[in-house]
Amino acid sequence: MITGKQKSLSDIREILAPYHKVLVLGCGTCTTICFAGGEREVAILASALRLSDKKNGIERQIDEFTIQRQCEWEFLDEAADKIKSAEATLSLACGVGVQGIAERFPKAVSLPGVDTYFKGIPQEMGVWSSRCLGCGDCVLALTGGVCPITRCAKSMLNGPCGGSSKGRCEVLPDRPCGWQLIYDRLANLGKLDTLEEIRPPKDWSTSHSGGPHTLVRPDLRLPAVAAASKITDTTIKEEKGKGH
Repeated sequence: MITGKQKSLSDIREILAPYHKVLVLGCGTCTTICFAGGEREVAILASALRLSDKKNGIERQIDEFTIQRQCEWEFLDEAADKIKSAEATLSLACGVGVQGIAERFPKAVSLPGVDTYFKGIPQEMGVWSSRCLGCGDCVLALTGGVCPITRCAKSMLNGPCGGSSKGRCEVLPDRPCGWQLIYDRLANLGKLDTLEEIRPPKDWSTSHSGGPHTLVRPDLRLPAVAAASKITDTTIKEEKGKGH
């Protein structure tokens, strides 16, 4: 899941300062699960903004609405009338949702109410830990299901650095060394020999450092839509090539 944390009330007030009719739009998926932007959080934030405005003598209309996902047009369209009638929409989704609103409704002002962090898993109530950065060239089959890019502070791909000590990371001493985790996992699986294999350099062009990417699944596309679309397998390959 994508994790995020709601911005502070003071930061949100500053973002909304120029606007007098605001829609607080929640997302029913990732930010609901991490308690940053679901229906409950929308209601609490909207109430807090109304109280703050009243206290500071600000006349502002605060509307609230939550849809299942802000990263898909069919769900965003459910809020179309509310988005178009507002001066600004404060999105409590991840950064994809904020940009989704801007792309779907070009004349709408789309503002972030959440700081997006990473794709991770819950460790305990109120604690999430990073597990994936979406590099587009997954190596988990080689590392026992432990990601060296996220679990290692230096994203080392060929073993630990020289600074780890007693299984702890030198950059973040309170956390285990990512490669210690990989070693222990492979040892438990009886597959330590995989660490002796020489592998070619990782293709970083598929990661965020290679620029924006588009994923195309021809088998899922409607023929008529695919024929009319400017997005083709050829253009995707060309875009990917630019990342090298």
